[in-house]
Amino acid sequence: QVQLVESGGDLVRPGGFLRLSCVAPGSGFSINAMGWFRQGPGKQPEWVASIMNDGSTEYAESVKGRFTISGDNSKNTAYLQMNSLKPEDTAVYSCAVDLGGSDRGKRFWGQGTQVTVSS
Repeated sequence: QVQLVESGGDLVRPGGFLRLSCVAPGSGFSINAMGWFRQGPGKQPEWVASIMNDGSTEYAESVKGRFTISGDNSKNTAYLQMNSLKPEDTAVYSCAVDLGGSDRGKRFWGQGTQVTVSS
């Protein structure tokens, strides 16, 4: 079992920025990828961005050019830098980790952090 700890959600004005963090504390497992998902009020869950253990990244079209995902393998940590925030970015943002090695195929989720973009 891997427990993820997320932080950084807040209330921010349109055009503002936030940085989310996700940590997978502990050892004894290897990480293939970490990613962020979100679910806005009345909306379906949406994938936002992913970072692989080789550093490669992918983004949803809705956030490309505004959000940047980065990671620190030594700390089992992923960050989501969100710039030029829009009201439609309002959502609960959840972190997920995909394990590798003998745990390949396992995915664990964080509890979510609220991001609200409003004037």
